[in-house]
Amino acid sequence: MDLGIAGRSALVCASSKGLGRACAVSLAREGAAVTLVARGAEALEATAQDIRRETGARVLTVAADITTPAGRAAVLAVCGEPDILVTNAGGPKPGDFRDWDRDAWIAALDANMLTPIALIKATLDTMLARRFGRIVNITSAAVKAPIDILGLSNGARSGLTGFVAGLARKTVVRNVTINNLLPGPFETDRLMETARLWSRQSGKTEDVVLAERRASNPAGRFGTPAEFGDACAYLCSAQAGFITGQNLLLDGGNYPGTF
Repeated sequence: MDLGIAGRSALVCASSKGLGRACAVSLAREGAAVTLVARGAEALEATAQDIRRETGARVLTVAADITTPAGRAAVLAVCGEPDILVTNAGGPKPGDFRDWDRDAWIAALDANMLTPIALIKATLDTMLARRFGRIVNITSAAVKAPIDILGLSNGARSGLTGFVAGLARKTVVRNVTINNLLPGPFETDRLMETARLWSRQSGKTEDVVLAERRASNPAGRFGTPAEFGDACAYLCSAQAGFITGQNLLLDGGNYPGTF
């Protein structure tokens, strides 16, 4: 399927590795010009070179902390007025809520709620004026099924979800959609970090913990970043203009609920 986004411009956050990188690859493969942003310049440029080589797409990079006003200004100065925005940030560290002070909560809110809202604010009006825009927020399956050790993420990402639910119904009339992608267990550094905590808590090795987690998933495996990237690309497609305000869960069937 031709997704109809060749020649469109996309800004993809936290895109030097993991799910952000996968989204950038899928969008570039569809012919979008992609601006990548992450804090690590070396990894970012290596990713950009890989995407250019694989897809032939125009790829720009900005090494910046997207959670700061200065970082966002630097990114927007390079990418201009994107047609597609994919917000993403590394999740807060897992742990016990008793150990989190106010600074930990503010950092989680800045990264996983307030920064996406600031980026939406900075790019939405030009999308509305052009009558095309696709905004995808990478959140977490924990929004639907909270995970006890991920309380910082549960709280911050749920706040973003509520905000999007109110805004997305106002923008779709001008062909600007806003949706959330909720990853479950994907083969990323984040999963390995969580597995280390599970290992310490259970006394089992990381390999055993990961094997048990794979086996407990209805799919019998973890998701691959490429699967996630392609789901993102579809939500950014011309054909997805009737999908807005939704929370698309990608978890291999792990969530047991009907709704």
